[in-house]
Amino acid sequence: MKELTKSEEQIMQILWDLEKGFVKDIIEKISNPKPAYNTVSTIVRILEKKGFVDYKAYGKTHEYFPLVSKDKYKEAFLGNFVKDYFSNSYMQLMSFFTNDNKISIKDLDALKKIIKEQKEK
Repeated sequence: MKELTKSEEQIMQILWDLEKGFVKDIIEKISNPKPAYNTVSTIVRILEKKGFVDYKAYGKTHEYFPLVSKDKYKEAFLGNFVKDYFSNSYMQLMSFFTNDNKISIKDLDALKKIIKEQKEK
């Protein structure tokens, strides 16, 4: 799966929340300063070419919707991130967060509980 640029990801986050929408709906959800209509339209068309969105046409107007779920993108993005920055080791990733108190004791306890539940499955 291709990675998204920051602008593309911002548009996808909005489409995932909306589930479907027109360019004007996407612009409405972007904080100020709002980009130009043509800018957002261009990004959405790039997302379509990358296979992340599709549309339903109503004459000259298009209603866009995600083809890739947020969970599928997160899974691919995190996998690439771990591969590129942590030698493909989730253990190194977790170690990174546990060093220097980047993760709280409460969160560590919650993770232990999740791990225990997964081991029991």
